[in-house]
Amino acid sequence: MNKNNLYLKLGLVVLVTALAVWSFTPLSEKVNLGLDLKGGVHLVLGVQTDDALRLESATTSEQLRQAAADQTLIVTTTPALTSFAVQGVPSDRDAEFRTIADSIVGTSWDRSSSGGGNYTFTMRPNIVTQTRRDAVTQAIQTIERRVNELGVAEPNIAEYGSAGDQIMVQLPGLQDVARAKEIIRSTAILEWKLVEYGPMPDRASLLQAYGGTVPADMEVVPGGDAAGVPSFYLLRRVAAVTGRDLRNARPTVDEYNTPAVSFTLNAEGVSKFSRATAANVGRQMAIVLDGRVQSAPTIESAISSAEARITGRFTQQEVRDLSLVLRSGALPASLTYLEEREVGPSLGADSIRAGVLSSIAGLLMVTTFMLFYYRLAGINACVSITLNLVILLGFMAYLGAVMTLPGIAGFVLTIAMGVDSNVLIFERIREELAEGRTARQSVSAGFNRVLTTIIDTHVCSLIAAAFLFQFGTGPIRGFATTLFFGLVSNIFTAVFVSRTLFELILSRRPAGSTRLSI
Repeated sequence: MNKNNLYLKLGLVVLVTALAVWSFTPLSEKVNLGLDLKGGVHLVLGVQTDDALRLESATTSEQLRQAAADQTLIVTTTPALTSFAVQGVPSDRDAEFRTIADSIVGTSWDRSSSGGGNYTFTMRPNIVTQTRRDAVTQAIQTIERRVNELGVAEPNIAEYGSAGDQIMVQLPGLQDVARAKEIIRSTAILEWKLVEYGPMPDRASLLQAYGGTVPADMEVVPGGDAAGVPSFYLLRRVAAVTGRDLRNARPTVDEYNTPAVSFTLNAEGVSKFSRATAANVGRQMAIVLDGRVQSAPTIESAISSAEARITGRFTQQEVRDLSLVLRSGALPASLTYLEEREVGPSLGADSIRAGVLSSIAGLLMVTTFMLFYYRLAGINACVSITLNLVILLGFMAYLGAVMTLPGIAGFVLTIAMGVDSNVLIFERIREELAEGRTARQSVSAGFNRVLTTIIDTHVCSLIAAAFLFQFGTGPIRGFATTLFFGLVSNIFTAVFVSRTLFELILSRRPAGSTRLSI
């Protein structure tokens, strides 16, 4: 036996063990704990998918009305939940209107006519289902972006329940729950719209010049001045630029050194903004956030810059939060809180204590059995299993994986997997010794012939762990994470570390020795 190779193997074992210990030391700082261990908040939110349907109906109907108006074809549209009505199509231009409608609504809407130039467009059932599903998916993605910017370590955000319109949000270690809830549910719909009239102190005064009714292509939006005095604006219904055209947003101050939000438009947004301001010099353009006018500056010249700013009655905290939600994008539908539970750290401490005790108890019982059944070779198995747990913990700490209560169950399962691998190897070594081979030959044959079996079983288990992680929710993912890393480390410890220990023992004995305490 080449002692240089043996020393290299021992050095590698020591190095891997030292790196693992370094990765998770100190435990309180290096190991991320999940909600069930660290405490935090558990939320269940309902996505109002009807909002997404109404928005789709309103947007499509307005696009159709605007497209018809561009061809001097004046019609009125009335949007509903999953349909919208069109009235006033002239009989002599009916074919032209149908052509325009086909180019706007495509194949997503069914068209029916009630005569007299009146049409009803109804969203197809598969589009309704897809729109609802997309609203939930987009809401999950938006919430993830917002929560990540809050600095919460390893949040769990996933679809919840069988209805398909609920989202579960778990935020481990969160302190300011009220702020997080406000940021999560903030719709943050940002629009730039041309001002037709206003501001006026009340709605009646605003609409007096229009006979008390709101024109079809306009809308009334409330606002307010610096003193909080209410005001109302009559705005164009179609926005010149929206929050979707934003590239970035950050807190800043205005020329009066008061908090404001600076934002950057993307290339398409700059083009839209430039066209809108060039065509409307001298008019006001309102900045509307969540259905309220924040400010309405006058356009003094065409603006082609990608940089702009939102001013208003903001505090420092408000501009930070507004910047955050603008960067993450607007929610496709409003959210309602259906459930809220705060998990205290005492529950986590009890769980950690119980998990550690159960792991130690399991390890002691395994050690007792291995020493009784396999004699001194049992020490070899116990060392490899212990190193398996150390390397597993190092893996999780280094990669930032979250330790959960099911993850602790994965630790106990890792002990069982280590025992199983060692029993397979030891039994094979026993068989080789029974056939009259030397101790060195038996150890070599035992490891070589069991290696394929161990790899096969571990690869199958790794595939199962990957599927659990891909399709599981928070607790299942926590278990799958520990299982995955435990399997990887167990291959190293059961095959490489255990064999190195046997070789170290046998290096002190004659080559033809048949004695092995197993």
